[in-house]
Amino acid sequence: MSGLDARDIGHRVVVRHRISGGLTDLIGVLQAWTPVLLTVRHTDSTVHEIPVADVTAAKTIPELPLRPVDVEQLFLTTALGRPAAETSYVGHWLLRASSGWTGRGNSLLPAGSPGMPVADALKQAEAFYNERGLPPLALIRLGSPEAEELHAVGWVDARPGQSDVLVMHTTLDHVNAAPEYDVLLEEHPGDAWYAAAFEGPAPAPASKVLEGAPKAMFASITLDGRVVAVGRGSMTGHWLGVDAIRVDSAYRRRGLGTAILQGLACWAGPHGGRRTYLEVLLENTAAMSTYTRLGYREAYRYRYLTNR
Repeated sequence: MSGLDARDIGHRVVVRHRISGGLTDLIGVLQAWTPVLLTVRHTDSTVHEIPVADVTAAKTIPELPLRPVDVEQLFLTTALGRPAAETSYVGHWLLRASSGWTGRGNSLLPAGSPGMPVADALKQAEAFYNERGLPPLALIRLGSPEAEELHAVGWVDARPGQSDVLVMHTTLDHVNAAPEYDVLLEEHPGDAWYAAAFEGPAPAPASKVLEGAPKAMFASITLDGRVVAVGRGSMTGHWLGVDAIRVDSAYRRRGLGTAILQGLACWAGPHGGRRTYLEVLLENTAAMSTYTRLGYREAYRYRYLTNR
């Protein structure tokens, strides 16, 4: 008797079992159960099949508490996970440009010291964007000293009609369960991936931005002969960043977005992934509900400022 049954599938468990030379404990998520075999997915996404005959004790255990996150470090990590087409620096401040595609790809990231008075650094940032025909934008973490500094010199909300963007995080073992659908993972996305990721043609900078990270993976699900759900994952240190999740409108509310996320999480575990983050607009209540249910919690919020 293992002490577990089918009702425990999806829960964290500890299983003590016999191995050559003695006993060992395995902690992970119970992925499958039969009267003769337990299938447990470890935090690093490796799957272990344990004969029930070898089990000496097994039980469910509570989810790991979500450790506090270093928001300043995560703020920089998000930029590395999706690098812009063109970058430059003013001290530690990061200038990004991507021909106007996405706010993240075309905004100043004020983190650390610019190495000069803030007003002078902002003049350099303004010149950078003016030279490229782009409006000066700064992505600021709400409540940060940098946000206060930019407000103090007259920068204002660039998108007053849009809600805050939340950066949410959790541990990988909350989301690395086996997907309910077959998820195809590719290092380089094909035309079908891009067709599913965008309404109409992909913006010109999209491929350079999305494929520019040192370690990225592109996930897709095919149903009825066509790609109906896609997403992108990137590894920065032990962080998995997930973005570009899109599900065809005719296939929503079937768990496809969750399956994409889980497929990327299962890829990240063996590559050193331990934590994961994603971004979502506060007004996107459906996505917020899904991510919260999966264990994601708010790390910080950001907005865009401009001098115009």
